[in-house]
Amino acid sequence: MSTSEKFLRFAAECEVMAKFTRSAESRATWSRLAERWIRCAEMVERNSVSSRRHRITKDIENPLKTGRMSVPSKARQSHAHA
Repeated sequence: MSTSEKFLRFAAECEVMAKFTRSAESRATWSRLAERWIRCAEMVERNSVSSRRHRITKDIENPLKTGRMSVPSKARQSHAHA
């Protein structure tokens, strides 16, 4: 389970607590907690996507430095049969 999925699970638990609490003040507190967990999950997802983009861009810009070179499939096939 990813971090964002855990955070969303925590948010769902907070929403359940908000639903079953009797106090309006407690309900508001649980609802705010749920909203915060959802924002945390969104932030983790944004940072994860941004990090992946950064790594991909870095690999494309300088494949020798990262050690990850993309070889066209035709070149791989002809090299394998040689």
